[in-house]
Amino acid sequence: MKLNVNGFNIEANYTEQEIQSVFLPLLKEIIKKREKKGKRLIVFLAAPPGTGKTTLSLFLKKIYDENFSSFTFQSISIDGFHHKRNYLLSNYITDDNKKILLNDIKGSPETFDIESLKTALSELEDSSVLWPMYDRNKHDVSEEKTEVDADIVLIEGNWLLLKEYKWKELIDFCDLSIFIQADEAVLRTRLIERKMRGGVSLKDATTFYEQSDNKNINRVLTNHNTPDITWILNNKKEIVKG
Repeated sequence: MKLNVNGFNIEANYTEQEIQSVFLPLLKEIIKKREKKGKRLIVFLAAPPGTGKTTLSLFLKKIYDENFSSFTFQSISIDGFHHKRNYLLSNYITDDNKKILLNDIKGSPETFDIESLKTALSELEDSSVLWPMYDRNKHDVSEEKTEVDADIVLIEGNWLLLKEYKWKELIDFCDLSIFIQADEAVLRTRLIERKMRGGVSLKDATTFYEQSDNKNINRVLTNHNTPDITWILNNKKEIVKG
């Protein structure tokens, strides 16, 4: 099954075991929670970079639409809340007395507009929101926005459960949280290949992995709020219950 993920056509391959044992039971639980709450349900899907969470979130919408109809369902990402490229190319952080350009660590929490994300999440509880989008072909936030108005909203992002200043407050806007555990070795190849699909050389993609993605993986895995549900991306690149 092909899905459009941030401007790329990605082949989504999941086993029948994953669908029947993991994904459909989750969707049934989400429906029950939406029925009990009586208004919009917000679901967080958090995971390290490279776990395929964006593809998975879109696939979950696909199988929801094919199997259920009691509520409307949307899948969105926090990637559109990155600071724009021109901002990342002109602003720095200091780490270990070193001045680091934000664009060199793009994808880390410091490169997101956390205040705008918090505002959007707070508004989403009771109203429709125009949600910013990210285009990986352009490596920048898109000028387009999408209206989020569904009964069930699944939001995916690396840092949604991050247990750090400001980010840790996001859990207050969540009705159900899911976290995907994965081994760093499983993720390395995926992330380098993803960078190369965006036109980056192998050398530059590997350098970026060492400088940014690898650090982000460790940061996500070691410093997150306790999720309601834990999944594991195993060595066969299959999602199983934790």
